[in-house]
Amino acid sequence: MGDQKESLRKITHTLAMKNEEISNFVCTLKQNLENLEGNTNRVQEDLESEFTALNAVLERASRTYELQSQLSACSKALESSEELLELANQTLCSSETDGFNQRHNGSSLPPLLKAKASDNMSHLMVDFSQEREVLQGLKFLPVPGTPEIQVSECQVCDNTVTVVWTLPEPDSKIEHYILEHRRTNHEGPPRLREDYPWMVVEGIREMEHSLIGLRFDTRYLTFRVRACNKAVAGEFSELVTLETHAFNFKLDSGSAHQNLKVEDLSVESALNSPKRTPTARPGRDRFTAESYTVLADTSIDAGQHYWEVRFDKESKAFAVGVALRSLGRFDQLGKSSASWCIHLNNWLQQSLTAKHNNKARTLDCAIPDRIGVYVNYDEGVLSFYNSKTKQLMHTFKTKFPQPVIPASWCGTARSRSNASLT
Repeated sequence: MGDQKESLRKITHTLAMKNEEISNFVCTLKQNLENLEGNTNRVQEDLESEFTALNAVLERASRTYELQSQLSACSKALESSEELLELANQTLCSSETDGFNQRHNGSSLPPLLKAKASDNMSHLMVDFSQEREVLQGLKFLPVPGTPEIQVSECQVCDNTVTVVWTLPEPDSKIEHYILEHRRTNHEGPPRLREDYPWMVVEGIREMEHSLIGLRFDTRYLTFRVRACNKAVAGEFSELVTLETHAFNFKLDSGSAHQNLKVEDLSVESALNSPKRTPTARPGRDRFTAESYTVLADTSIDAGQHYWEVRFDKESKAFAVGVALRSLGRFDQLGKSSASWCIHLNNWLQQSLTAKHNNKARTLDCAIPDRIGVYVNYDEGVLSFYNSKTKQLMHTFKTKFPQPVIPASWCGTARSRSNASLT
């Protein structure tokens, strides 16, 4: 019995040893399998990278071949287009200039490039045969002749300029004219850099045109004109400069009473202004006391001149006219022999009077919103008009002993003046 137990124990021990060996072998197999799978994945990734690189090389080679083919086709197309351009140039220079056989625009011409469908749409076929036929069938209109402005027939007056021109030869193909004008203070050829831009008037059907409502605030106006047919515009005419006899001035703030606020062409009384600040002692050339006067910065010593003055409807007292440089610092407009004016009184009852040398004449006319002042220095005439109705309100006739200066007197409230030649 003891021997049997010993044999059984040995057998059990042997089986346990075998079992442990088998377990170790299984673990070794699992580890080898995992290593094999890892190596397989790495090899597969390497193979995929090599395949991708090889595929990219093949694509580049294919693309290079396609581009080379396309370059060759484009070179041939360029040669054809150069021939076509040469033909077009010969057509333009030909003597057959009777007019178009037919009119064409971009939409009526066949397309120059025709796409050939492919996977990447990289191929283009170029065919100029239809365009060649179209160009060969065209006859072009001639360039219109250059107009000539007739200076002797042009007129400048009343804020209006009429420009007249002619053509060297009659041309029934002319559709319209383009007139351009520019203000300038310089006579003669235009300067490299002008202060004012060209203003354009298009669609003129006749060989003359009138510009109305102009503001003559420069000494000259420069004009040029060109003719146009259905196809092309011709060259501009020679520049023509017309004198506008403009009279330009601003108000001289250095002469104004210290209670007047002056800005270029406007004057405002600051007597009742809450923002009024004390001013320094007035200069020797400033008006003072009750003479709320301001002069222009330009005097008139010859010729005919006209300007307009607009005043605020709330003005209680206002005067406009001209004065001599000798007008005293304490003198009000119209109360000395050195000034002439129209005076508005709007305190209790409206009245309009003409004043000179302390003499007043009541005027029987409506009070306008804007007063026109006309000076004919050589004839000694000073006239005042209702600028809206053109009604003459009053005329002074005298002989001016020295140059006169536009002047304004502003009692209270506000007034504004705009200077322009009409």
